Amino acid sequence: MSTDTSEECCPKFQPEPWEDKEITWENKLFLKDRVLSVFHIPINFGAVMKRSMAAIEAAGAVSDEVIVLSDENSLWGSDVYIAISKDMPGANTASISGTFFSKVFEGPYGSMRKWIEEMKSYVTGKGQALKGLYFFYTTCPKCVKKYGKNYVVILARI
Repeated sequence: MSTDTSEECCPKFQPEPWEDKEITWENKLFLKDRVLSVFHIPINFGAVMKRSMAAIEAAGAVSDEVIVLSDENSLWGSDVYIAISKDMPGANTASISGTFFSKVFEGPYGSMRKWIEEMKSYVTGKGQALKGLYFFYTTCPKCVKKYGKNYVVILARI
C-alpha cells in the first residue's frame, strides 16, 4: 500500500456498507453524463468527471454520498450517474428507483467479465431475476495507486 500523503481526490472507499447488501432507492437523484468508450474502455472519463463535478459544485448540489455509477450500455460509451443532493434545473439529471443487490470486487479491471458472471450467479442464487447492472468505480486511477486497492461495486437491479 502506498504511503504517499499527498492530497487525494477520492475518499478512501469502505467496502462494508456495499458488500452483500440489498439496497432500495426511491427517486435517488443523479447528474447524468456520457463517457465515450472503445470496447468498454473509457476515453474521456476524467474530462467528463471534471465537467460534471464543476456543474454539481456550482449548483451547490454536492452529495454527502460519493456514488458514481456507470451504465455500460454500449461498446462505444456509457452513461455516468453522479449522486447529487438536490435537483439541478437545466442540467441533465435522472432519478433512479429500484431494489439492487450489491457486491464489492477488488482487483484489476481485466477481471470484470468474471465479476459480472459472479454477480449474475449471486442474483439467481437469491432466487431473483436480473434486470440490469450498474458499476460503481469507487476511486480514480491515481487514488487506486495511492490506496493500493481497486474496488468496484456491482449493483444488480432486481
